[in-house]
Amino acid sequence: MADPKGFLTTGREVARTRPAGERVKDWNEVYVPGSLLPIIGKQAGRCMDCGIPFCHNGCPLGNLIPEWNDYAYREDWRAASERLHATNNFPEFTGRLCPAPCESACVLGINQPAVTIKNVEVTIIDKAWDTGDVTPQPPERLSGKTVAVIGSGPAGLAAAQQLTRAGHTVAVYERADRIGGLLRYGIPEFKMEKRHINRRIEQMRAEGTKFRTEVEIGRDIDAAKLRKRYDAVVIAAGATTSRDLPVPGRGLNGIHFAMEYLPVANKVQEGDLTVSPISAEGKHVVVIGGGDTGADCVGTAHRQGAASVTQLEIMPRPGEERNANQPWPTFPMLYKVTSAHEEGGERVYSVSTTHFEGDEDGNVQWLHLIEVEFTGGKPEQKPGTERRIPAQLVTLAMGFTGTDRENGLVDQFGLELDERGNIARDGEYATNVPGVFVAGDAGRGQSLIVWAIAEGRSAARGVDRFLTGTSTLPAPVRPTDRALTV
Repeated sequence: MADPKGFLTTGREVARTRPAGERVKDWNEVYVPGSLLPIIGKQAGRCMDCGIPFCHNGCPLGNLIPEWNDYAYREDWRAASERLHATNNFPEFTGRLCPAPCESACVLGINQPAVTIKNVEVTIIDKAWDTGDVTPQPPERLSGKTVAVIGSGPAGLAAAQQLTRAGHTVAVYERADRIGGLLRYGIPEFKMEKRHINRRIEQMRAEGTKFRTEVEIGRDIDAAKLRKRYDAVVIAAGATTSRDLPVPGRGLNGIHFAMEYLPVANKVQEGDLTVSPISAEGKHVVVIGGGDTGADCVGTAHRQGAASVTQLEIMPRPGEERNANQPWPTFPMLYKVTSAHEEGGERVYSVSTTHFEGDEDGNVQWLHLIEVEFTGGKPEQKPGTERRIPAQLVTLAMGFTGTDRENGLVDQFGLELDERGNIARDGEYATNVPGVFVAGDAGRGQSLIVWAIAEGRSAARGVDRFLTGTSTLPAPVRPTDRALTV
């Protein structure tokens, strides 16, 4: 145990963010550089080293949290990094992007603020990069087996790295022009600077993983032909079909899916574009959807100079504390104020969009909404509450419904789907097609980054066993496992 009295003597302290007025003028990460290192030792010392650490169960990766908390407290950064990487290929991603279900399951959180696990994690990995402790780990020998990984998001990258280190020759296929999937083009720069992805890719290249960009399986290469070319295939193409809003006026100009809006903003930061073709500058922006993707749209609109930003959510506003039906150690639905929300804008709950109104040129100008209340689990409109709000740019951030069916990948492989439209798989992550496996959102449905990495690691074990008959690779989750929620 790091500090036997740490949880009694030290209060919770998190990373400081830069002033909102300052950070909306740039696209750098919102946190004050270096603000964590002076405080993180004491924060790690708050860990109680529980006899049964529920944080292990809150995190699907099974992160060894009490162990690396102890090393961080003692400033043994190399050992902390080793323990961190023992269960997580990309802690610099999860330490910035994960909503930290581990903290919701922290035993200290029963009656005190939880340990700042996510902040400790990102401090350890940033320190490891700074000191050169993150190095390539190429295999000692090659197996002679080849694997294609379709998709370069967190699930695909995790599977690829595990299989490369196991000695297989791995090629990752990505339809975009850069590696990273939604990490690259779906996550704004102010949440995670893309240099973190770039240096991981260089590590993986040094280990032997090959990358093929601007190649879409199903369109550029027939999926069945790809299967014949490789000994095994891992599908990690994500759940990229956005949920639409089929109301009158949906076809007006200025209404876009979040995954149309965010990628072009990221391409400006990559230097591919001078200005975004979908810009919020000077416009009244409405974001439909109250989740993390919606918050990303809010923060992006602020930085583009929106005249106003309004975020709509059909569900009621959550409480700020756990209620009786969301007990510890479950991951509760709470009211969150993200960095994007700190920067301004209005959040409106319990409303539903009825239709859009445009001008004579076909550009959206107004969004009409009505208040709703839930009875029997379904939203019912409240008569007399209709109103309209200005909307010159609307982004739809209402989640995703499944993997892409239009590119031919599913049909060309002959894959079976489950009742939710995801690619079906067995306990080894194998599909109905021999030698074809699926990991991440393509099989699980829309989920968190930690689940994607955990599935990538677990699918890699299934592939390794298929190719060699046995495997020593870890499998932290089963396809049927679900998050610790109510």
